[in-house]
Amino acid sequence: MNKSEFIAQVAAQAGVSAKDTAAVLNAMEDVIGATVKKGDKITITGFFSASRTSRPAGTARNPRTGETVKTKARKNVKLTAGGSLKKVVNGESPAAKLKKA
Repeated sequence: MNKSEFIAQVAAQAGVSAKDTAAVLNAMEDVIGATVKKGDKITITGFFSASRTSRPAGTARNPRTGETVKTKARKNVKLTAGGSLKKVVNGESPAAKLKKA
């Protein structure tokens, strides 16, 4: 599923326009990106958490020539699925969670 398909499905399920849904999704991307860029962790309980990690500079090997090359230090994003998302992926529906309570 690509971004436009995702927007269309969310808009249909929420009963709002695709334009409004796209605006909200773009705003979420901006806020999450800015938060992680600053080095802060963002958590949407039950859904996911995102944080910035760092990888130090080092050396790697070119597989074609065998030559070692220096690599730059890099920043990466670590995404972790939340409990509710894991349950949905593993076949437990959100409705089943409510019936147990």
